[in-house]
Amino acid sequence: MHRRGVALSRSLFVLTVLLVLSTGAPAYAGSWVHGNYVGAWGARGYQLWVPTGYQPGTPRPLLVALHGCLQNPDQFAGLTRLNEKADAEGFLILYPNQATFVNATQCWNFMLGNNQERGTGEPSLIVGMVELMKQRYSVDARRVYVGGVSAGGVLTTTLMSCYSDVFAAGMVGAGAMYKAATTVSGTAFAMLFGSIYSPDDKGKDAWVCSGRPRRTVPVLVVHGTEDSVVNPLNGEQAVKQFLQTSDYGDDGVANDSVKGTPTSTRTLSVPGGRTYVVKDYVYGGELVAQKYEIRGMDHAWPGGNASYPFADPAGPDATTFMWDFFKQHTLDLP
Repeated sequence: MHRRGVALSRSLFVLTVLLVLSTGAPAYAGSWVHGNYVGAWGARGYQLWVPTGYQPGTPRPLLVALHGCLQNPDQFAGLTRLNEKADAEGFLILYPNQATFVNATQCWNFMLGNNQERGTGEPSLIVGMVELMKQRYSVDARRVYVGGVSAGGVLTTTLMSCYSDVFAAGMVGAGAMYKAATTVSGTAFAMLFGSIYSPDDKGKDAWVCSGRPRRTVPVLVVHGTEDSVVNPLNGEQAVKQFLQTSDYGDDGVANDSVKGTPTSTRTLSVPGGRTYVVKDYVYGGELVAQKYEIRGMDHAWPGGNASYPFADPAGPDATTFMWDFFKQHTLDLP
């Protein structure tokens, strides 16, 4: 009877753990949590990485990581090695998962109108997930970041533009500026040739979307010079758009107080790998924008794990310099 009791207790313990993980309830220390979020605009699955050493009651930064087309959270995590970085630096990672029933290739539908505004569409679902994580985990609301690649990079620009009161900074990898395209056909053109819209105009649209906040919107843009999927011009437009957004954000006026020219430019190389150019844009002592141009790189994540598609191991480690950029920024909260 004692052995049966022990076996039953173990079975109940395993069942409890499985139930906790399947419902997205809190788990601790170096583990995945799977869940689903349901909001007014539908439902999406997500995966949360809880880093080694996590302790309830100790606020941690949260990174929202948005995969690209033909990817899922597991693949994006493997490509970027973000979970290893999270374990080393002590931050949580939320990986929203695009559903195949809304896009068969798992692209985020960034070009649709309801996904380009505050309070609607896919952005509202992702922000809803963020709020859920704040309720269930010890999240430092001043240090919530968002970064993505390709379609995830473009959706990142909407989240940064329309929820600048939620995200302290963002990273746009192989993506495009806010509202670079507003139709499916326009998206195809923008990806091939760059957006037909003015970055200055979209910079103002972004400032308005968050409710005309009085703050800069720090952005890191990463793009390969030989990107055959998303024209590198899109990366340049994304930098200009957010600099214009920050120009409005610092004093409410477009007066070039945040200038569109880099304050420093340096050329570096990976030993045995690619050369890359880093452009910094500093305003008031703050690095409000930074651009990495990876020479010779196609549509990829620089420094990524070669076991996964869309990796360019010869490039600099984007995961490291992304987190180094984020660590410099916190959100001023009321």
